[in-house]
Amino acid sequence: MKTKFINGVSSSPSMSLGLLVTESALHVQPESEENCKEVIIRQDQPDSETKRKAYLWCKDFLHGAWRSVSEDDFEITIIRGGLSNKLFLCALPDRLDSVGDEPRSVLLRLYGAILQMSCNKGDSQRSNKESLQGAEAMVLESVMFAILAERELGPKLYGIFPTGRLEQYVPSRKLETCELGDPNISAEVAQKMAAFHAMRMPFNKEPKWLFGTMEKYLNQIMRMAVTRESHLCLFNRLASYNLPQEMEDLKSLLESTNSPVVFCHNDCQEGNILLLNTSVDQKLMLIDFEYSSYNYRGFDIANHFCEWMYDYNCDKFPFFKVNAGNYPSKAQQLHFIESYMRESDGRFSDLHDAAREKVMEELYVEVNRFALASHFFWGLWAFIQSRISTIEFGYMEYALARFDAFFEQKKIWGGSN
Repeated sequence: MKTKFINGVSSSPSMSLGLLVTESALHVQPESEENCKEVIIRQDQPDSETKRKAYLWCKDFLHGAWRSVSEDDFEITIIRGGLSNKLFLCALPDRLDSVGDEPRSVLLRLYGAILQMSCNKGDSQRSNKESLQGAEAMVLESVMFAILAERELGPKLYGIFPTGRLEQYVPSRKLETCELGDPNISAEVAQKMAAFHAMRMPFNKEPKWLFGTMEKYLNQIMRMAVTRESHLCLFNRLASYNLPQEMEDLKSLLESTNSPVVFCHNDCQEGNILLLNTSVDQKLMLIDFEYSSYNYRGFDIANHFCEWMYDYNCDKFPFFKVNAGNYPSKAQQLHFIESYMRESDGRFSDLHDAAREKVMEELYVEVNRFALASHFFWGLWAFIQSRISTIEFGYMEYALARFDAFFEQKKIWGGSN
């Protein structure tokens, strides 16, 4: 699913690689065949313009047989699952022999609507400033991807261009939502996340991304006027929540919650975890670093736990399912937390039982408070996407689902615990 996303941006270089939503971008699109949306099925083949561009990018950036492949022989198919980015598998035909060590297939990632809007052209000072921030975000994201590739912590990078990039296609499959609860998989995800958190990256170390992005999203939402009748009822529900006050309360709660600032993935869900076709002990790889930034440890773990509830492998509108009962139990969370702590802190294993239990219990409370921020963040994000994205997905429905989960979580963790 979701590559979910290209992230939001704060006004500083700490902006995670965020992508802007500008005022001029938020035009209401004409009402489509909303009454037919229940039978929308996603296509498997790209349009002719996308195929043409993909062919030229592969021909320009890749070496060996890619230089001589004809457009008719060029193979491309849609990879389902991107909610911000569009993903395609580009491949050489079997009958065309390799020339050297060129890859036989690559992943083409085309950045989604929020990124495209960040590059919006205009004459105003605001538009120019936001375009520069959008360009900076793309540069930061590309630098991060290249660093992780060099450290063999992510796929190789084959080419970068203004609207996307070419990546290594890793023989693998994405995890399914139901697999996140597998004890062995959960333990390895925890280990991968701990290793990710231990990295030192050349980015602003201040944790401005989380609330900086949410404030930007919320300001945009408060200025919107919804005209689609199909969205009006859902928007009115959203407007009734007094989101500015909710965000202030959330900020106060999390400011009182001790959580170390580390380099976070910020979108560790099943679609961004590959199960590798390999016989080695390490079977998983984290991918899709668009949201990665220095952020609170609690958010990254909590965000992963929240994703246990959402299945995006659905072919019909709204293209996701929710099962709140799949949110990990305390026992499942502590299993993850123990694996995480053993990987992140070499002294953890030497502690006596009572001390280990205390550390794990404190992290358990930290994580469940930050789960509120996960629901709030993606709820705002989805509402913005409902206005500008061209990807077929029930963004407005997803926004309401995340806020429903926010208020349920708030009943338990919204006060002092």
